Amino acid sequence: MAQPLAGLLVLDFTTLLPGPLATLMLAEAGAEVLKIERPGGEEMRAMAAQWDASSAAFAMLNAGKKSLVVDLKADDDRAKLMPLVARADILVEQFRPGTMARLGLDYDTLRRVNPRLIYCSISGYGQTGPRAHEAGHDLNYIGATGLLALQPGPAETPVVPPALIADIGGGSLPAMINILLALRQRDATGAGCHLDIAMADAMFTFAPFALTQGLAGGRFPEAGEMPLVGGSPRYRLYPTKDGKLVACAALEQKFWVAFTAAVALDVAVGADAVAARIREHTADEWRPVLAAADCCVTIVASLDQALRDPHFVQRGLFAHRLALGGGTIPALPLPLAPEFRAPVDDARTTPPLGADSASYLGKI
Repeated sequence: MAQPLAGLLVLDFTTLLPGPLATLMLAEAGAEVLKIERPGGEEMRAMAAQWDASSAAFAMLNAGKKSLVVDLKADDDRAKLMPLVARADILVEQFRPGTMARLGLDYDTLRRVNPRLIYCSISGYGQTGPRAHEAGHDLNYIGATGLLALQPGPAETPVVPPALIADIGGGSLPAMINILLALRQRDATGAGCHLDIAMADAMFTFAPFALTQGLAGGRFPEAGEMPLVGGSPRYRLYPTKDGKLVACAALEQKFWVAFTAAVALDVAVGADAVAARIREHTADEWRPVLAAADCCVTIVASLDQALRDPHFVQRGLFAHRLALGGGTIPALPLPLAPEFRAPVDDARTTPPLGADSASYLGKI
């Protein structure tokens, strides 16, 4: 069966994580993705960990794409891109607002070459607004939008979240969603469009209950106050005797009753008493007790343990392979239905820098 995006041509001007992950998903769904790299390649090619002078991080985010080296500051090189622009379906860029315009590669210029072009710009704060040109990274975006303030951890030892929420949840996924919507709209109208994806914008989407409390209830929550960020004993992390963590999410009454019964506590117990009880035993001692109770309380797994979890293995999350250093490693799990991706026995390869320049630019 043909993949859903087969036949589409994507010009990928992005680097690092948000844009490359979005275009990786496009490639995995069958699109032909041309990664436009500067002379010397993008900085992620040098990122650890390295296998045979190849970056695993770069490979995970760019496998299956093609690499073209283009000096965007050179008039001749930019001119070579125009035939590709003329037949491209999608262009994704991740520069600061105004950069593509200075290069003569902005949407208004390129839509005159290709009115069907879907042009996706990913940036921190968007193409317009007082903060549009402000530098930032994931932590800045979740900090600027109030999301981080909902649970930063103790003031003396604040915690950096383990997930790149803005990069992926505000950049990669909204880009993918809106590109697909734009393709559907183009099917109906024949016209492309410019998508302005601001990573900071989507951070408000991650705070629906806090927004509800503040906007409708009249008082915005303090740090750690909301039930789902530690304000309830039913939704917390509790350390075990051996320093592991128990993830308690027994929100509903039936689960809380089952949990407290399993650990021999009164149903009206508070967080301090739960913490004291959980510290009495090791994670391995609690594991069968909690599993038998089936109460939304589990032992926190390390990443390497999760990779070996029979459930995730059986579901095929790590079945897709990435060719690297003469062998293979699991490819990055993606939120795509298996039937839309390439076969699992087709190991993805990473394009050497400029490997496809002659094929796409040399004929022009």
